[in-house]
Amino acid sequence: MHINLTLLVQMLAFAALIWFTMKFVWPMILGPMQERERRIAQGLAAADRGEEELKQARAGAESIVREARERAGAIIDQAQRRGNEIIEQARAAASQEGQRVLNAAQQQIELEATQAREQLRRQIGEIAVAAASKLLEREIDPRAHEALIDQLAAQI
Repeated sequence: MHINLTLLVQMLAFAALIWFTMKFVWPMILGPMQERERRIAQGLAAADRGEEELKQARAGAESIVREARERAGAIIDQAQRRGNEIIEQARAAASQEGQRVLNAAQQQIELEATQAREQLRRQIGEIAVAAASKLLEREIDPRAHEALIDQLAAQI
C-alpha cells in the first residue's frame, strides 16, 4: 500500500504544482511573451508601412525629376529660340548697317568721281587755254577768262 499512497501523494503534489504554476507562474511567463508578440507585430506593420512610404517617396521623386527634366527641356528650347531670334536680329542689323555703309560708300564714290571730273575739266580747260595761247602766241590770262574756261570745262 505504500506504493499506492506514495503514488497518490505524488499525484496530489503534482496537481498542486500544476495549479500553482497555472495560477501564478504561467501569467508571468505569458505576459512578456504576449508583449513581445505584440511588439513584433507592430514592428512588422511599421516595416510594411515604411516600405509603402518608400515606394510612394520614390514615385514622388521620379515625378519631380521627370517634371524638372521637362522644365529644363522647355527652358533649353526657349533659350535656343531666343538665341536664334537674337542671331536673326543681329544679322538683320548687320545687313542694314552693311547696306547703309555701301550706300554711303557709293555716294562718296560718286562725289569723288564728280569732283575728279570737275578737276579734270578744269585741267583740260587750262590745257586748252595754254594750247590756244601758244597758237595765238600771246598770253591769255586765266583769271580774266575764267568764265570762258568754265564754259570749255562744261562742254568737255
